[in-house]
Amino acid sequence: MTSHIFEITKVATFDAAHYLPHGPADSPYTRLHGHSFQVEATVGGAPQAPMGWVADLAELDSALRAVALELDHGLLNEKAGLESPTLENICLYFAERLKAGFPGLTRIKVSRPTIGESCALTL
Repeated sequence: MTSHIFEITKVATFDAAHYLPHGPADSPYTRLHGHSFQVEATVGGAPQAPMGWVADLAELDSALRAVALELDHGLLNEKAGLESPTLENICLYFAERLKAGFPGLTRIKVSRPTIGESCALTL
């Protein structure tokens, strides 16, 4: 029998302010500003019995939204691990909080759709 590997993905959004503390003094990145963020969490693996799914999409959705809610309408720099809130560090923030509940977590993607920027972390 052939084993199939699937990936499932859920998406959440949040709005937050931030600044990058280590840039040049005249850089726009060092000034306080905000973005609308989108985060995608992907879990991969073979379908698990008895349901025949990789993971419960409702559970992934709930966990992803809970982490996004931690950041929503806040200052990212105030969160441990996000003192320098780059897209890369935001990916790590989500991965660290989701990995325990979803051992098949394979990818986190954080984007700022309105300005066409994104970063993906492959686990």
